[in-house]
Amino acid sequence: MLQIGDIRIHLINDANIKVDPGGAFGLVPRPLWSKLLPPDEDQMVPMNAVCLLVQTGGKNIVVDTGHGDKLTDKQKAFQHMERPGGTLLDGLARLDLAPQDIHLVIDTHLHGDHAGGNTRYDTDGNIAATFPNAEYVVQRREYRDAMQPNERTRATYILENYHPLVESGQMRLLDGDTELLPGVYGVLTPGHTPGHMAVRFENGGQHALFICDLASYAIHFERLGWMTAYDVEPLVTLETKRRWQQWALETNALLIFPHDTQRPAGHLIQDEKGRLTVVPIDEPFV
Repeated sequence: MLQIGDIRIHLINDANIKVDPGGAFGLVPRPLWSKLLPPDEDQMVPMNAVCLLVQTGGKNIVVDTGHGDKLTDKQKAFQHMERPGGTLLDGLARLDLAPQDIHLVIDTHLHGDHAGGNTRYDTDGNIAATFPNAEYVVQRREYRDAMQPNERTRATYILENYHPLVESGQMRLLDGDTELLPGVYGVLTPGHTPGHMAVRFENGGQHALFICDLASYAIHFERLGWMTAYDVEPLVTLETKRRWQQWALETNALLIFPHDTQRPAGHLIQDEKGRLTVVPIDEPFV
């Protein structure tokens, strides 16, 4: 468990998948990234699907819901998906929490690997909220883009993951930076998508940021020019990272990354030559 003042943060890995490094590293030359994350025998690289369980002020908050359980066997096989620790819901159960115990769900964005667990099939085969008593939140711009996907984005925006929640009134649309609970802020971090949001924590003079896909891996945060091929606006990603790098150095914030299998959490430091490095902390998943 991570502690930011009185805020407790648990890391839960919803799934392990493998992806083509062309997606994970975009234009970064193979000789550079492969030294840091060698591909496997199938020339694939690993990704976690990190979700958070945040507890503060008597509230249980889930940040991102992972892949969920609506995927077909073919979809799971395509992603080389494995779940040795179970799903997000299994992780919550290890913390003695059931879906109905969650008060708030924060979707950083609506891609299928981050919002797929928002909903599930009920016993009649209908789509239902996974967390029946929770308010869901996402940026309005993100929802608008998800409702009007193009040829590049439509494969990852799955209507049943979010549209039923908006129609029922269970999902609230945010307009920019918002304090969701005392010390818990949804902050715009555009680039991966125009409406992408990170989650900032501040309590007791301590700071943390769930960076989400602003930087899928820690190396993406260290190096401004490194980003995934999944980013819709890569040059916007670069400038957003520049701003949050400075904030992380000024606050000594704890940084949490969504897909890094080696450094899921750590602090950004700058050496005497000005090089930036994320120093990992030893934080096992739930």
